[in-house]
Amino acid sequence: MSEAMNAIVISSFGGPEVLTHQTVPKPVPVPGEALIRVRAFGVNHAEMHMRKGEWDEYHPITGLECVGTVEACPGGEFPPGAKVAGVMGGLGRNRPGGYGEFVGVPVANVIPIETSLPWEELAALPEVYCTAWSCLFTVLDLQMGERLLIRGATSTIGQAALHLAVDAGAVVTATTRATETALEQQNLDQLFLENGHQRFDKTLNLIGNRVLLESIRLTRAGGRMLQAGWLGGLAPVEDFNPMVQMESGVHFSLFHSKVLGTPDFPLSAIPLQDIVRKIENGAWDAKPAKVFEYQDIQNAHRMLDSHDAGGKLVVKH
Repeated sequence: MSEAMNAIVISSFGGPEVLTHQTVPKPVPVPGEALIRVRAFGVNHAEMHMRKGEWDEYHPITGLECVGTVEACPGGEFPPGAKVAGVMGGLGRNRPGGYGEFVGVPVANVIPIETSLPWEELAALPEVYCTAWSCLFTVLDLQMGERLLIRGATSTIGQAALHLAVDAGAVVTATTRATETALEQQNLDQLFLENGHQRFDKTLNLIGNRVLLESIRLTRAGGRMLQAGWLGGLAPVEDFNPMVQMESGVHFSLFHSKVLGTPDFPLSAIPLQDIVRKIENGAWDAKPAKVFEYQDIQNAHRMLDSHDAGGKLVVKH
């Protein structure tokens, strides 16, 4: 008979109250996986959409990321007791995720980390910084001195991108979600360009489809605009006609963090250890906005639903 563990389970689609604590079988790792004892995990907007039934796929035990210690690793890639982060690799989508007491993670999605940060502070970093770094340096190919626009910069990924971009020597302009709301009727592109501002070399759009075309117009010919967030909602662009509405010569691409750990976006390329060390040394403030106990998951999701968290929400065991 298999061992049991505690897990937070999406019992049906709906509000935070559908997240229930249940006893489920403990995962048994196979070669190519590491079994992680979860010490803490970040809470992500995707998990809110999964809970509501709005995402393309979900697992009842959701959770895109976690931090903890290796319980077992049949292939020997990581020693038992090693401190690690588990990020994506289908977690919470097509396999059980970090909302369990233990989780089996593909070894390509496990990152060893040496740090003295407490678990709840470490848990605020993996998905956010891996995503932000991939956006800036893998997709946008951000270079020192380039002019970067970050839309949605008060979001957790926006804050991480701001830290990373400034550290890399880019010249950064950032808009906040409050600013986005104020400028809904007066388009940001008109405001910038009519006042003689140059278009940007690179644009990171975390607001989503609502400002997609505007973000392309804010980017120079030969520049890059990357969409990697949907803070403005998941609704598509209505009556989208590229021939009429898109600027010539702007490279537009998409990044979804579900590709982290794939051959095209290997986690080994992301300097998460260096990032953790900088945060540990006080270079950046990356502390979670609020830490919840494991039994308090419903209140964590209530705060997530409010879109008023002011930073990363973390749950600790």
